[in-house]
Amino acid sequence: MRSLPLMLAFLVSLPGILATGTATLFAQELSATDRPTAEKSATDQVITDRPFDSNPASPQAHWPSFRQNLLQTGVATSSLPEKLELVWEVSLGDQIEASCAISGGKVYAPCLSGHIVCLDLKTGQKEWSYQSIDEIPANSFAPGFKAPVTISRGVVYAGDEDGVMHAIDAATGKRKWIYKTEGEIYSGAVVVDDRLLFGSYDNALHCVKVEDGTAFWKFATDGYVHCTPGIVENSAFIAGCDEHLRRIDLQTGKELSVLPLSTYLIASPAIRGDLLYVGTYANEVVAVNWREMKIAWRYRPSDKEFPFHSSAALGEKVLVIGSRDKQIHGIEIATGKGLWTTPTRARVDSSPAIVGQRVFVGSDDGNLYQLAIESGEVQWKFNLGKSIHAGPVVGEGYLVVGSTSSDGRLCCFGKK
Repeated sequence: MRSLPLMLAFLVSLPGILATGTATLFAQELSATDRPTAEKSATDQVITDRPFDSNPASPQAHWPSFRQNLLQTGVATSSLPEKLELVWEVSLGDQIEASCAISGGKVYAPCLSGHIVCLDLKTGQKEWSYQSIDEIPANSFAPGFKAPVTISRGVVYAGDEDGVMHAIDAATGKRKWIYKTEGEIYSGAVVVDDRLLFGSYDNALHCVKVEDGTAFWKFATDGYVHCTPGIVENSAFIAGCDEHLRRIDLQTGKELSVLPLSTYLIASPAIRGDLLYVGTYANEVVAVNWREMKIAWRYRPSDKEFPFHSSAALGEKVLVIGSRDKQIHGIEIATGKGLWTTPTRARVDSSPAIVGQRVFVGSDDGNLYQLAIESGEVQWKFNLGKSIHAGPVVGEGYLVVGSTSSDGRLCCFGKK
């Protein structure tokens, strides 16, 4: 059953936390080579946004999760050709609402049809397709995937609109386990050592074992948790629809600190150093000193109320974020001063990706834009035909993005 529109969802409050999530294991016990280890996790998702080796053969050149790294900075570790060409495009059968993942020469794409599709990165050839339920009831749908895909240590993770987190073998497309929550999942999952963290519309942040999906803990909030958590110093940060920014201890699930922000928080927080950056539903981007839980600066582009659904990307000096005012905003990271705005023809919910001095972001006008990060100048654009809600992902020398077209158009750009 399809959910209510997202706007209505934010105007309805759920009466407290619902039942505890449960996990179902579909695979045999993991082999020793699949077990999480400190050595493997160190190269899995790096908790930093420093420059990396941009050679596509580097293990750091992939894009394994929603904003590329645990700090949610949206900065690619792979290079791209100076001039992008359309390498391939495919139709996956239904809308693509969320970001893909790139790793090991493969693309993993979420579809509203209820499928996660694995494709060859260089050719677009389909490797496998995973369906959220085994059998679809008559006159019904498979629960769709509206959450970004994550890949870690050979396992693909994605949540569906029935509130189920799926763990899928990346090589075979076979189900390993599922974990059930009591609300839709829009949040991307993050992997930290032996833990998988994600938010749910059951008003909670969930932490489960990557091995079998059994729960470590669940932290209850007073509103939907739409964002993908940011991770730093053994803490998870969530910006929720209960209008609070919260810091949660990764090991215990206990709240360490909280900051009321008096507005819905839909976007995911981006972290650099002692500061955390997030767009709000009240037409603001705020920088928060997360150690002290104090506002460092606020950016408010106008007196009109245009929400920021887009998650920020953090360049060296410039923060880039999309808005429902139909513009892409460049903000000075140090001060919160507006540097530039680039207009599009529709709202911008897509989350930008930064590649060197270039920014890539989609718009509901159907265009994928390439901007100069210092000026916001449009250097190139490509029209996908329908709205682009998903953030583009950049890995192993390619950029991949999908659209909300009914046929599920997925495009890959790079060098032919």
